[in-house]
Amino acid sequence: MTDRHDLHAAAAGRDRPRTPGRWHPLAAALVTIGTMTLGMQRGATAGAEGGPRPNVVLMLADDQGWNGLSVAMAPDVAGGGKDGFRTPNLERLAAAGMRFSAAYAPAPVCSPSRISLQTGMSPARLHWTKAAPREAGRRLLEPQNIRDIPESLTTIAELLREAGYATAHYGKWHIGGGGPGAHGYDEHDGDTGNEHAFRFTDPNPVDIFGMADRAAAFMERSRDAGKPFFIQLSWNALHAPENARRATLESYGASGDDVDKRTATLAITADLDEGVGRVLEAIERLDLGRKTFVLYLSDNGSGGGGRNATLSGGKGTLWEGGIRVPLIVRGPGVAPGSWCHVPVIGYDLLPTLCDWADVAPAKRAVTLDGGSIAPLLAHDGHGVVRRPREELVFHFPHYQGGEGPHSAIRLGDMKLIHFHETDTSRLFDLSRDRGERVDLAERDPDAARRLRTLLDEHLVASNAQMPARNPDFDPAAPAVERRRGGKRGGPRRPDARPDGEARP
Repeated sequence: MTDRHDLHAAAAGRDRPRTPGRWHPLAAALVTIGTMTLGMQRGATAGAEGGPRPNVVLMLADDQGWNGLSVAMAPDVAGGGKDGFRTPNLERLAAAGMRFSAAYAPAPVCSPSRISLQTGMSPARLHWTKAAPREAGRRLLEPQNIRDIPESLTTIAELLREAGYATAHYGKWHIGGGGPGAHGYDEHDGDTGNEHAFRFTDPNPVDIFGMADRAAAFMERSRDAGKPFFIQLSWNALHAPENARRATLESYGASGDDVDKRTATLAITADLDEGVGRVLEAIERLDLGRKTFVLYLSDNGSGGGGRNATLSGGKGTLWEGGIRVPLIVRGPGVAPGSWCHVPVIGYDLLPTLCDWADVAPAKRAVTLDGGSIAPLLAHDGHGVVRRPREELVFHFPHYQGGEGPHSAIRLGDMKLIHFHETDTSRLFDLSRDRGERVDLAERDPDAARRLRTLLDEHLVASNAQMPARNPDFDPAAPAVERRRGGKRGGPRRPDARPDGEARP
Protein backbone atom coordinates (compact mmCIF):
# COMPACT_ATOMS: atom_id res chain seq x y z
CA MET A 1 0.00 0.00 0.00
CA THR A 2 1.50 3.38 -1.01
CA ASP A 3 1.43 6.56 1.05
CA ARG A 4 -1.13 8.23 -1.20
CA HIS A 5 -3.65 5.57 -0.22
CA ASP A 6 -3.06 5.98 3.49
CA LEU A 7 -6.23 7.37 5.02
CA HIS A 8 -4.44 9.14 7.82
CA ALA A 9 -2.30 11.08 5.36
CA ALA A 10 -5.26 11.67 3.08
CA ALA A 11 -7.19 13.30 5.91
CA ALA A 12 -5.09 16.42 5.42
CA GLY A 13 -7.72 17.48 2.89
CA ARG A 14 -5.74 17.95 -0.30
CA ASP A 15 -7.65 18.37 -3.54
CA ARG A 16 -5.01 20.42 -5.28
CA PRO A 17 -4.27 19.76 -8.91
CA ARG A 18 -0.89 18.21 -9.65
CA THR A 19 -0.20 21.18 -11.85
CA PRO A 20 0.70 24.84 -10.62
CA GLY A 21 -26.01 7.75 17.05
CA ARG A 22 -25.62 11.32 18.48
CA TRP A 23 -23.07 13.98 18.81
CA HIS A 24 -22.35 14.86 22.42
CA PRO A 25 -23.51 18.42 23.22
CA LEU A 26 -20.29 19.32 25.07
CA ALA A 27 -18.14 18.16 22.18
CA ALA A 28 -20.23 20.13 19.71
CA ALA A 29 -19.93 23.25 21.83
CA LEU A 30 -16.16 22.87 22.05
CA VAL A 31 -15.90 22.49 18.28
CA THR A 32 -17.99 25.61 17.74
CA ILE A 33 -15.92 27.60 20.22
CA GLY A 34 -12.74 26.39 18.52
CA THR A 35 -14.04 27.53 15.17
CA MET A 36 -14.92 30.94 16.57
CA THR A 37 -11.41 31.29 18.03
CA LEU A 38 -9.77 30.52 14.72
CA GLY A 39 -12.13 32.93 13.01
CA MET A 40 -11.27 35.98 15.10
CA GLN A 41 -8.14 36.87 13.19
CA ARG A 42 -8.83 39.32 10.36
CA GLY A 43 -11.09 40.83 7.68
CA ALA A 44 -13.11 37.82 6.57
CA THR A 45 -14.29 37.45 10.17
CA ALA A 46 -15.02 41.12 10.80
CA GLY A 47 -18.12 40.55 12.90
CA ALA A 48 -16.29 38.27 15.31
CA GLU A 49 -13.65 40.97 15.80
CA GLY A 50 -16.22 43.31 17.26
CA GLY A 51 -16.09 45.58 14.20
CA PRO A 52 -18.98 46.44 11.89
CA ARG A 53 -20.94 43.36 11.00
CA PRO A 54 -20.88 42.71 7.27
CA ASN A 55 -23.82 42.39 4.92
CA VAL A 56 -24.30 39.04 3.18
CA VAL A 57 -25.74 38.29 -0.26
CA LEU A 58 -26.06 34.55 -0.87
CA MET A 59 -26.87 33.56 -4.44
CA LEU A 60 -28.01 30.00 -5.07
CA ALA A 61 -28.30 28.78 -8.66
CA ASP A 62 -30.54 25.83 -9.54
CA ASP A 63 -29.01 22.78 -11.27
CA GLN A 64 -25.83 24.59 -12.31
CA GLY A 65 -22.94 22.18 -12.59
CA TRP A 66 -19.34 22.68 -11.50
CA ASN A 67 -18.38 23.18 -15.13
CA GLY A 68 -21.55 25.04 -16.13
CA LEU A 69 -20.09 28.56 -16.21
CA SER A 70 -17.22 30.18 -18.06
CA VAL A 71 -15.28 30.51 -14.80
CA ALA A 72 -12.69 27.78 -14.26
CA MET A 73 -13.37 26.03 -10.95
CA ALA A 74 -9.90 24.43 -10.68
CA PRO A 75 -6.56 25.83 -11.82
CA ASP A 76 -5.92 22.87 -14.12
CA VAL A 77 -9.41 22.75 -15.68
CA ALA A 78 -10.68 25.15 -18.33
CA GLY A 79 -13.91 26.97 -17.63
CA GLY A 80 -17.12 26.12 -19.42
CA GLY A 81 -16.53 28.85 -21.98
CA LYS A 82 -15.18 26.20 -24.33
CA ASP A 83 -18.63 24.60 -24.14
CA GLY A 84 -20.40 27.86 -24.96
CA PHE A 85 -21.13 29.23 -21.50
CA ARG A 86 -20.77 33.01 -21.18
CA THR A 87 -20.71 34.28 -17.59
CA PRO A 88 -18.54 37.43 -17.58
CA ASN A 89 -20.02 38.77 -14.34
CA LEU A 90 -19.18 35.56 -12.51
CA GLU A 91 -15.69 35.81 -14.00
CA ARG A 92 -15.36 39.26 -12.46
CA LEU A 93 -16.70 37.99 -9.14
CA ALA A 94 -14.10 35.21 -9.16
CA ALA A 95 -11.31 37.64 -10.03
CA ALA A 96 -12.26 39.76 -7.02
CA GLY A 97 -12.69 36.85 -4.59
CA MET A 98 -11.93 33.23 -3.82
CA ARG A 99 -12.84 30.13 -5.81
CA PHE A 100 -13.34 26.81 -4.05
CA SER A 101 -12.25 23.91 -6.23
CA ALA A 102 -13.72 21.25 -3.92
CA ALA A 103 -17.09 22.69 -2.89
CA TYR A 104 -20.04 20.34 -2.48
CA ALA A 105 -23.79 20.62 -2.32
CA PRO A 106 -25.24 18.76 0.66
CA ALA A 107 -27.30 16.59 -1.70
CA PRO A 108 -27.46 15.74 -5.40
CA VAL A 109 -30.99 17.17 -5.64
CA CYS A 110 -32.80 20.38 -4.79
CA SER A 111 -34.91 20.44 -1.62
CA PRO A 112 -32.52 18.47 0.61
CA SER A 113 -29.71 20.91 -0.22
CA ARG A 114 -31.96 23.89 0.46
CA ILE A 115 -33.09 22.80 3.92
CA SER A 116 -29.51 21.86 4.74
CA LEU A 117 -28.27 25.36 3.86
CA GLN A 118 -30.98 26.90 6.01
CA THR A 119 -30.21 24.79 9.10
CA GLY A 120 -26.53 23.84 8.97
CA MET A 121 -27.50 20.16 9.25
CA SER A 122 -26.99 17.34 6.79
CA PRO A 123 -29.90 15.97 4.74
CA ALA A 124 -29.33 12.57 6.37
CA ARG A 125 -29.86 14.04 9.84
CA LEU A 126 -32.87 16.02 8.65
CA HIS A 127 -34.51 12.97 7.02
CA TRP A 128 -34.94 14.86 3.76
CA THR A 129 -32.75 13.23 1.15
CA LYS A 130 -34.84 13.32 -2.05
CA ALA A 131 -36.98 15.92 -3.82
CA ALA A 132 -38.90 13.73 -6.27
CA PRO A 133 -41.51 11.10 -5.28
CA ARG A 134 -40.46 7.63 -4.19
CA GLU A 135 -40.43 4.81 -6.71
CA ALA A 136 -42.26 1.52 -6.22
CA GLY A 137 -41.54 -1.98 -7.48
CA ARG A 138 -37.82 -1.81 -6.69
CA ARG A 139 -35.63 -4.29 -4.85
CA LEU A 140 -35.24 -1.83 -1.98
CA LEU A 141 -37.87 0.38 -0.36
CA GLU A 142 -37.00 4.06 -0.21
CA PRO A 143 -37.46 5.77 3.17
CA GLN A 144 -40.20 8.37 3.63
CA ASN A 145 -38.87 11.94 3.72
CA ILE A 146 -40.22 14.86 5.64
CA ARG A 147 -41.83 17.26 3.18
CA ASP A 148 -41.81 20.58 5.05
CA ILE A 149 -39.14 22.35 7.07
CA PRO A 150 -40.20 21.88 10.72
CA GLU A 151 -40.97 24.91 12.84
CA SER A 152 -38.69 23.46 15.51
CA LEU A 153 -35.56 23.97 13.39
CA THR A 154 -33.64 27.23 13.67
CA THR A 155 -32.67 28.78 10.35
CA ILE A 156 -29.83 31.09 9.44
CA ALA A 157 -32.35 33.88 8.87
CA GLU A 158 -33.77 33.50 12.37
CA LEU A 159 -30.29 33.63 13.88
CA LEU A 160 -29.28 36.70 11.90
CA ARG A 161 -32.57 38.52 12.43
CA GLU A 162 -32.19 38.03 16.18
CA ALA A 163 -28.68 39.48 15.81
CA GLY A 164 -30.15 42.65 14.29
CA TYR A 165 -30.04 41.86 10.57
CA ALA A 166 -32.71 42.68 8.03
CA THR A 167 -33.45 39.45 6.15
CA ALA A 168 -34.90 38.69 2.72
CA HIS A 169 -35.41 35.63 0.53
CA TYR A 170 -36.26 35.95 -3.15
CA GLY A 171 -37.00 33.20 -5.63
CA LYS A 172 -37.34 29.46 -5.14
CA TRP A 173 -38.01 28.25 -1.59
CA HIS A 174 -39.25 24.68 -2.21
CA ILE A 175 -39.09 23.44 1.37
CA GLY A 176 -42.63 24.30 2.45
CA GLY A 177 -43.24 24.90 6.14
CA GLY A 178 -45.32 28.00 5.47
CA GLY A 179 -42.66 29.71 3.36
CA PRO A 180 -39.68 31.94 4.21
CA GLY A 181 -41.77 34.31 6.32
CA ALA A 182 -42.38 31.54 8.87
CA HIS A 183 -38.63 30.92 9.16
CA GLY A 184 -37.01 34.27 9.80
CA TYR A 185 -37.26 36.23 6.55
CA ASP A 186 -38.68 39.75 6.77
CA GLU A 187 -39.33 39.99 3.04
CA HIS A 188 -39.86 37.14 0.58
CA ASP A 189 -41.73 35.83 -2.46
CA GLY A 190 -43.80 33.24 -0.61
CA ASP A 191 -43.81 29.44 -0.46
CA THR A 192 -42.57 28.98 -4.03
CA GLY A 193 -41.45 25.87 -5.90
CA ASN A 194 -40.43 24.88 -9.40
CA GLU A 195 -43.67 26.20 -10.86
CA HIS A 196 -42.55 29.74 -10.07
CA ALA A 197 -39.94 29.71 -12.85
CA PHE A 198 -42.36 29.12 -15.72
CA ARG A 199 -44.50 32.18 -14.99
CA PHE A 200 -41.83 34.64 -16.11
CA THR A 201 -40.74 35.09 -19.70
CA ASP A 202 -38.93 37.70 -21.80
CA PRO A 203 -38.09 40.43 -20.76
CA ASN A 204 -37.85 38.98 -17.23
CA PRO A 205 -36.94 35.31 -17.79
CA VAL A 206 -37.73 33.12 -14.76
CA ASP A 207 -37.90 36.35 -12.72
CA ILE A 208 -34.12 36.88 -12.82
CA PHE A 209 -34.27 40.63 -13.21
CA GLY A 210 -37.28 41.07 -10.94
CA MET A 211 -35.37 39.29 -8.17
CA ALA A 212 -32.30 41.45 -8.78
CA ASP A 213 -34.40 44.62 -8.58
CA ARG A 214 -36.10 43.53 -5.35
CA ALA A 215 -32.74 42.71 -3.81
CA ALA A 216 -31.33 46.11 -4.78
CA ALA A 217 -34.32 47.90 -3.24
CA PHE A 218 -33.96 45.87 -0.04
CA MET A 219 -30.27 46.73 0.19
CA GLU A 220 -31.02 50.42 -0.16
CA ARG A 221 -33.75 50.38 2.48
CA SER A 222 -31.52 48.45 4.88
CA ARG A 223 -28.60 50.80 4.31
CA ASP A 224 -30.80 53.84 4.90
CA ALA A 225 -32.13 52.23 8.11
CA GLY A 226 -28.60 51.57 9.33
CA LYS A 227 -29.11 47.80 9.53
CA PRO A 228 -26.87 45.05 8.20
CA PHE A 229 -28.71 42.74 5.82
CA PHE A 230 -28.80 39.13 4.74
CA ILE A 231 -30.33 38.41 1.34
CA GLN A 232 -30.69 34.96 -0.17
CA LEU A 233 -31.33 35.02 -3.90
CA SER A 234 -32.50 31.51 -4.79
CA TRP A 235 -32.48 31.89 -8.55
CA ASN A 236 -35.11 29.89 -10.46
CA ALA A 237 -32.60 29.43 -13.28
CA LEU A 238 -31.56 27.05 -14.71
CA HIS A 239 -35.17 25.82 -14.62
CA ALA A 240 -37.40 26.69 -17.60
CA PRO A 241 -34.44 27.47 -19.89
CA GLU A 242 -36.82 27.88 -22.84
CA ASN A 243 -37.99 31.09 -21.13
CA ALA A 244 -34.65 32.78 -21.83
CA ARG A 245 -34.80 36.13 -23.58
CA ARG A 246 -35.29 35.93 -27.31
CA ALA A 247 -32.22 38.08 -27.97
CA THR A 248 -30.07 35.79 -25.84
CA LEU A 249 -31.41 32.69 -27.59
CA GLU A 250 -30.70 34.27 -30.96
CA SER A 251 -27.15 35.09 -29.87
CA TYR A 252 -26.66 31.33 -29.59
CA GLY A 253 -28.08 30.73 -33.05
CA ALA A 254 -31.66 29.86 -32.13
CA SER A 255 -34.46 30.80 -34.51
CA GLY A 256 -38.19 30.27 -34.21
CA ASP A 257 -39.88 28.56 -31.28
CA ASP A 258 -38.21 25.15 -31.60
CA VAL A 259 -35.13 25.58 -29.40
CA ASP A 260 -33.03 22.59 -28.36
CA LYS A 261 -32.34 22.13 -24.66
CA ARG A 262 -28.60 22.75 -24.94
CA THR A 263 -29.07 26.12 -26.60
CA ALA A 264 -31.76 27.07 -24.10
CA THR A 265 -29.46 26.15 -21.20
CA LEU A 266 -26.64 28.28 -22.56
CA ALA A 267 -29.03 31.20 -22.99
CA ILE A 268 -30.65 31.03 -19.55
CA THR A 269 -27.17 30.75 -18.03
CA ALA A 270 -26.18 33.97 -19.79
CA ASP A 271 -29.37 35.67 -18.59
CA LEU A 272 -28.67 34.50 -15.04
CA ASP A 273 -25.17 35.94 -15.26
CA GLU A 274 -26.65 39.30 -16.22
CA GLY A 275 -28.89 39.11 -13.15
CA VAL A 276 -25.81 38.46 -11.02
CA GLY A 277 -24.20 41.48 -12.64
CA ARG A 278 -27.17 43.69 -11.74
CA VAL A 279 -26.90 42.64 -8.09
CA LEU A 280 -23.16 43.36 -8.05
CA GLU A 281 -23.75 46.74 -9.69
CA ALA A 282 -26.33 47.61 -7.02
CA ILE A 283 -23.84 46.77 -4.27
CA GLU A 284 -21.29 49.13 -5.80
CA ARG A 285 -23.82 51.87 -6.57
CA LEU A 286 -24.93 51.84 -2.93
CA ASP A 287 -21.28 51.96 -1.78
CA LEU A 288 -21.65 48.64 0.07
CA GLY A 289 -18.85 46.69 -1.59
CA ARG A 290 -16.30 47.08 1.20
CA LYS A 291 -18.60 45.60 3.84
CA THR A 292 -20.61 43.01 1.91
CA PHE A 293 -19.86 39.32 1.39
CA VAL A 294 -21.18 37.87 -1.85
CA LEU A 295 -21.44 34.09 -2.15
CA TYR A 296 -22.40 32.20 -5.29
CA LEU A 297 -23.05 28.45 -5.45
CA SER A 298 -25.47 25.86 -6.83
CA ASP A 299 -27.95 23.57 -5.09
CA ASN A 300 -26.62 20.46 -6.86
CA GLY A 301 -24.66 19.39 -9.88
CA SER A 302 -26.20 19.13 -13.31
CA GLY A 303 -24.11 16.45 -14.89
CA GLY A 304 -20.57 15.42 -15.56
CA GLY A 305 -21.17 13.92 -18.96
CA GLY A 306 -19.48 10.96 -20.61
CA ARG A 307 -16.15 9.30 -20.11
CA ASN A 308 -14.26 12.27 -21.56
CA ALA A 309 -15.92 14.82 -19.29
CA THR A 310 -14.13 16.35 -16.30
CA LEU A 311 -16.54 14.87 -13.74
CA SER A 312 -18.55 11.67 -13.77
CA GLY A 313 -22.26 11.35 -13.05
CA GLY A 314 -24.87 14.03 -12.63
CA LYS A 315 -27.90 15.21 -10.71
CA GLY A 316 -29.44 12.46 -8.60
CA THR A 317 -26.11 10.66 -8.10
CA LEU A 318 -23.25 10.95 -5.64
CA TRP A 319 -20.58 10.90 -8.30
CA GLU A 320 -18.68 14.19 -8.41
CA GLY A 321 -20.85 15.51 -11.25
CA GLY A 322 -23.91 15.31 -9.01
CA ILE A 323 -22.56 16.98 -5.88
CA ARG A 324 -19.47 19.09 -6.69
CA VAL A 325 -20.64 22.63 -7.40
CA PRO A 326 -19.21 26.08 -8.10
CA LEU A 327 -18.55 28.24 -5.04
CA ILE A 328 -17.19 31.77 -5.29
CA VAL A 329 -16.89 34.17 -2.33
CA ARG A 330 -16.00 37.85 -2.42
CA GLY A 331 -15.88 40.14 0.59
CA PRO A 332 -13.87 41.97 3.24
CA GLY A 333 -10.51 40.32 3.84
CA VAL A 334 -10.84 37.84 0.96
CA ALA A 335 -7.79 37.93 -1.31
CA PRO A 336 -8.71 38.72 -4.94
CA GLY A 337 -8.09 35.95 -7.42
CA SER A 338 -7.41 33.41 -4.69
CA TRP A 339 -8.11 29.67 -4.52
CA CYS A 340 -9.12 27.25 -1.80
CA HIS A 341 -8.69 23.51 -2.32
CA VAL A 342 -9.98 22.42 1.09
CA PRO A 343 -13.26 20.45 0.78
CA VAL A 344 -16.26 22.49 1.93
CA ILE A 345 -20.00 21.81 1.84
CA GLY A 346 -23.22 23.80 1.78
CA TYR A 347 -24.07 23.28 5.42
CA ASP A 348 -20.80 25.02 6.36
CA LEU A 349 -22.44 28.33 5.44
CA LEU A 350 -24.65 28.68 8.52
CA PRO A 351 -21.75 28.63 11.01
CA THR A 352 -19.77 30.86 8.64
CA LEU A 353 -22.47 33.52 8.54
CA CYS A 354 -22.87 33.23 12.29
CA ASP A 355 -19.17 33.98 12.69
CA TRP A 356 -19.49 37.06 10.47
CA ALA A 357 -22.59 38.26 12.32
CA ASP A 358 -21.07 37.58 15.75
CA VAL A 359 -23.84 35.15 16.73
CA ALA A 360 -22.87 33.59 20.05
CA PRO A 361 -22.07 29.86 19.94
CA ALA A 362 -24.69 29.19 22.62
CA LYS A 363 -27.42 30.39 20.26
CA ARG A 364 -26.52 27.92 17.52
CA ALA A 365 -27.97 24.43 17.37
CA VAL A 366 -25.86 21.84 19.18
CA THR A 367 -26.37 19.36 16.34
CA LEU A 368 -24.85 21.45 13.56
CA ASP A 369 -23.00 19.31 11.04
CA GLY A 370 -21.14 22.19 9.39
CA GLY A 371 -18.13 24.25 10.37
CA SER A 372 -17.13 27.81 9.55
CA ILE A 373 -15.15 28.49 6.39
CA ALA A 374 -14.33 32.00 7.63
CA PRO A 375 -10.75 30.99 8.59
CA LEU A 376 -10.16 29.72 5.04
CA LEU A 377 -11.36 33.02 3.59
CA ALA A 378 -9.20 34.99 6.00
CA HIS A 379 -6.04 32.99 5.29
CA ASP A 380 -5.85 32.79 1.50
CA GLY A 381 -7.65 29.45 1.34
CA HIS A 382 -5.41 27.68 3.83
CA GLY A 383 -6.47 25.96 7.02
CA VAL A 384 -9.11 23.47 8.07
CA VAL A 385 -12.86 23.47 8.60
CA ARG A 386 -13.62 22.29 12.13
CA ARG A 387 -16.78 20.22 11.99
CA PRO A 388 -18.06 17.77 14.61
CA ARG A 389 -16.88 15.01 12.25
CA GLU A 390 -13.93 15.29 9.91
CA GLU A 391 -15.36 13.31 6.99
CA LEU A 392 -17.97 14.54 4.52
CA VAL A 393 -20.84 12.09 4.01
CA PHE A 394 -23.53 12.15 1.33
CA HIS A 395 -26.60 9.95 1.63
CA PHE A 396 -29.05 9.19 -1.16
CA PRO A 397 -31.09 6.09 -0.20
CA HIS A 398 -33.27 6.44 -3.29
CA TYR A 399 -33.73 5.50 -6.92
CA GLN A 400 -32.91 8.31 -9.33
CA GLY A 401 -30.21 8.77 -11.90
CA GLY A 402 -29.70 5.05 -12.51
CA GLU A 403 -27.45 4.22 -9.55
CA GLY A 404 -30.04 3.00 -7.03
CA PRO A 405 -29.72 3.83 -3.32
CA HIS A 406 -26.14 4.79 -2.49
CA SER A 407 -24.06 6.72 0.01
CA ALA A 408 -20.62 8.31 -0.25
CA ILE A 409 -17.87 9.47 2.06
CA ARG A 410 -14.91 11.77 1.43
CA LEU A 411 -11.99 11.92 3.86
CA GLY A 412 -9.04 13.95 2.66
CA ASP A 413 -8.51 13.01 -0.97
CA MET A 414 -10.11 9.59 -0.71
CA LYS A 415 -13.74 9.00 -1.64
CA LEU A 416 -15.80 5.84 -1.35
CA ILE A 417 -19.23 5.29 -2.90
CA HIS A 418 -21.28 2.41 -1.49
CA PHE A 419 -24.20 0.96 -3.45
CA HIS A 420 -26.81 -0.50 -1.11
CA GLU A 421 -28.66 -2.72 -3.56
CA THR A 422 -25.55 -4.70 -4.52
CA ASP A 423 -23.61 -4.11 -1.26
CA THR A 424 -20.57 -3.08 -3.29
CA SER A 425 -18.22 -0.11 -3.02
CA ARG A 426 -15.90 1.89 -5.25
CA LEU A 427 -12.87 3.82 -4.05
CA PHE A 428 -11.20 6.82 -5.69
CA ASP A 429 -8.25 9.12 -5.03
CA LEU A 430 -9.67 12.51 -6.03
CA SER A 431 -6.28 14.23 -5.95
CA ARG A 432 -5.26 12.12 -8.96
CA ASP A 433 -8.63 11.12 -10.34
CA ARG A 434 -11.21 13.89 -10.05
CA GLY A 435 -13.26 12.18 -12.77
CA GLU A 436 -13.54 8.94 -10.73
CA ARG A 437 -12.31 6.70 -13.55
CA VAL A 438 -9.99 4.37 -11.61
CA ASP A 439 -11.62 2.20 -8.92
CA LEU A 440 -9.06 1.42 -6.20
CA ALA A 441 -11.29 -0.80 -4.03
CA GLU A 442 -9.62 -4.06 -5.05
CA ARG A 443 -6.13 -2.55 -5.10
CA ASP A 444 -6.49 -1.10 -1.61
CA PRO A 445 -9.11 -3.14 0.27
CA ASP A 446 -7.94 -1.90 3.68
CA ALA A 447 -8.65 1.72 2.77
CA ALA A 448 -12.03 0.76 1.32
CA ARG A 449 -12.91 -1.19 4.46
CA ARG A 450 -11.93 1.64 6.79
CA LEU A 451 -13.92 4.20 4.84
CA ARG A 452 -16.93 1.90 4.69
CA THR A 453 -16.79 1.48 8.48
CA LEU A 454 -16.51 5.22 8.97
CA LEU A 455 -19.43 5.78 6.59
CA ASP A 456 -21.63 3.36 8.54
CA GLU A 457 -20.66 4.98 11.84
CA HIS A 458 -21.46 8.44 10.48
CA LEU A 459 -24.90 7.38 9.22
CA VAL A 460 -25.75 5.78 12.56
CA ALA A 461 -24.61 8.89 14.44
CA SER A 462 -26.81 11.03 12.16
CA ASN A 463 -29.81 8.75 12.69
CA ALA A 464 -29.99 8.44 8.91
CA GLN A 465 -32.86 6.57 7.29
CA MET A 466 -31.77 3.55 5.29
CA PRO A 467 -33.40 1.71 2.39
CA ALA A 468 -35.06 -1.57 3.36
CA ARG A 469 -35.51 -4.86 1.53
CA ASN A 470 -38.79 -5.02 -0.35
CA PRO A 471 -40.56 -8.27 0.65
CA ASP A 472 -42.89 -7.97 -2.34
CA PHE A 473 -40.21 -7.35 -4.95
CA ASP A 474 -40.86 -9.13 -8.22
CA PRO A 475 -37.83 -8.98 -10.54
CA ALA A 476 -40.08 -9.78 -13.50
CA ALA A 477 -42.35 -6.80 -12.90
CA PRO A 478 -41.41 -3.34 -14.21
CA ALA A 479 -40.56 -0.65 -11.69
CA VAL A 480 -43.25 1.97 -11.13
CA GLU A 481 -42.15 5.57 -10.85
CA ARG A 482 -44.74 7.69 -9.11
CA ARG A 483 -46.12 10.46 -11.26
CA ARG A 484 -44.49 13.84 -10.92
CA GLY A 485 -45.93 17.27 -11.45
CA GLY A 486 -46.57 18.52 -14.98
CA LYS A 487 -44.13 20.42 -17.15
CA ARG A 488 -44.92 23.67 -15.47
CA GLY A 489 -44.74 22.21 -12.00
CA GLY A 490 -48.51 22.06 -11.54
CA PRO A 491 -49.78 19.39 -9.17
CA ARG A 492 -51.28 16.16 -10.44
CA ARG A 493 -53.78 16.19 -7.60
CA PRO A 494 -55.22 18.96 -5.44
CA ASP A 495 -53.16 18.10 -2.36
CA ALA A 496 -49.85 17.65 -4.16
CA ARG A 497 -46.69 19.67 -3.75
CA PRO A 498 -45.12 21.33 -6.81
CA ASP A 499 -42.76 18.35 -7.20
CA GLY A 500 -45.70 15.95 -7.34
CA GLU A 501 -45.36 14.44 -3.86
CA ALA A 502 -48.60 14.58 -1.88
CA ARG A 503 -48.44 16.38 1.41
CA PRO A 504 -48.60 14.11 4.45
